[in-house]
Amino acid sequence: MVGVKKKEIRIGMVGYQFMGKAHSHAYRDLPFYFDNPLKPVLKAISGRNEEAVKEAQKKMGWESYETDWRALIKRDDIDVIDIVTPNHTHAEIAIAAAEAGKHIITEKPLALNVEDAKRMLTAVRKNGVKHMICHNYRFVPAVQYAKQLIDEGRLGKIYHYRGSYLQDFIIDPNFPLIWRLQKEISGSGALGDIGAHSIDLARFLIGEFKEIVSTMDTFIKERPIGEMTGGLSAKGNSEEMGEVTVDDATSFLARFENGALGNFEATRFAAGNRNKNKFEINGEKGSIRWDMENMNNLEVYFTDDEEGVQGFRMINCTEEVHPYVGAYWPAGHIIGYEHTFIHLMDEFLRGIAGDYQPSPNFEDGVKNQILLEAIEQSAKDKKWIEIGS
Repeated sequence: MVGVKKKEIRIGMVGYQFMGKAHSHAYRDLPFYFDNPLKPVLKAISGRNEEAVKEAQKKMGWESYETDWRALIKRDDIDVIDIVTPNHTHAEIAIAAAEAGKHIITEKPLALNVEDAKRMLTAVRKNGVKHMICHNYRFVPAVQYAKQLIDEGRLGKIYHYRGSYLQDFIIDPNFPLIWRLQKEISGSGALGDIGAHSIDLARFLIGEFKEIVSTMDTFIKERPIGEMTGGLSAKGNSEEMGEVTVDDATSFLARFENGALGNFEATRFAAGNRNKNKFEINGEKGSIRWDMENMNNLEVYFTDDEEGVQGFRMINCTEEVHPYVGAYWPAGHIIGYEHTFIHLMDEFLRGIAGDYQPSPNFEDGVKNQILLEAIEQSAKDKKWIEIGS
């Protein structure tokens, strides 16, 4: 109703680089496109480097900044803590935020290990706060439509799931040793950074994993010391070299609880692939293909099409009947990567407003973390591992 003032929800963000930019943009644009019950207010952003966080505060539209995330959590004018920091900090920040009664959204993977992930899940449950993990690719309209077709039984029994996530941003051996290449900070390499997304999409689309067997490799063992400079860019700080302690590439086979077979690959050494997150699903009645680098399109094949016209059809998922896109432009007017975060934030705030637990959440994060550890253990032991809970 025109003139009715919406209830505000005050956001505090810890971190301000690549994902900080994506999340900030999503909060700012959400009210423009979606009639959410809550209006996000960018209250404060936190970072250790005062000069950098002050600049981020101004550029991204935050009201204020802090140089200590603990001070941010203590503030009475903050309702939500958004964590976009390196992986090794997630657990401490999230648990403190839960104990302070703040709702929480965090980047993936949830933590460095299963133990920390479970502590985070326990904390949010104990304190009754809403929580989400930022697997934004679930919120691509084409992916949501693929989920709808699968749930409707249009593919029938699922036989195969093929998921791969290919990047090439560290293929240069002189690319610096950033935090993403250090196990004590990131937890794992290609596996946790991008493979975690493939795992989440598979769980979302067809169900839980039963067992896996994997292999992992690190192609470049040492790199010059350096740091991130924004996005996936970095610069070297000196001629000093450091050890790469994570995987450059991981491949694994899987069996799902529903009987489907899975084949997965995550690598940051696939030259020419900037962000090729893709999957193919084969069922008894048809198949589905999707590729993030062409994110608005979904390829679909149905076995009951008449002979002579059978084949994959390309669906441009920009019609009003497709999830989310009715809030944007006329059919064929393409949306992009940033909109996946808007959709995720819309679901998060609706969960808070409606007092229900949105997903993907920390429970999904724990299940993802269990799989990440099992994949590493399988590569080490060179055997199949059954997935526990």
